[in-house]
Amino acid sequence: MALDPTARESNVRDSIRKYFVDSLGGTYHLMFDKGMATPNIQGTPSDVEKWVSINFGAMDRGTLSELFLDVYCCTRKDNGGFKLAQLTDAVMGVLSDTTHTDGMRRIDLYRSYASQAWELIGAFVIQEVIETEQFESDDETKWKLLTAILRWSSKI
Repeated sequence: MALDPTARESNVRDSIRKYFVDSLGGTYHLMFDKGMATPNIQGTPSDVEKWVSINFGAMDRGTLSELFLDVYCCTRKDNGGFKLAQLTDAVMGVLSDTTHTDGMRRIDLYRSYASQAWELIGAFVIQEVIETEQFESDDETKWKLLTAILRWSSKI
């Protein structure tokens, strides 16, 4: 028997990628499953001063599925961490939603296809975002980690 589309990891990953690309991709450099590595854009990594790295963590599939999503906000050439604060604010803005009374962001869950239109099959709810303090790496990259806990109804 085939796995229900609401429980397929490929649909989960594709839907989350789509959401971040649509929400932040026009403004910030995005990377998926690359840790905090500086993006190599046009052969010169040092040209990029702000980027976001989204990493898929542990996923628990069940009738109420759960995913831990690690979102690294990273900056360079950022004396005082002001750029990092702005970037973190922008990312927190797409992880929360003040139009809902509970403040929880909903993200569409799609059944993704390679050669036809995607089909909307549900939604994720971001129930919590855990934010770390600011860190600085040896190469002077400043960064914060936002761990978003997503939950959604699935058939398993």
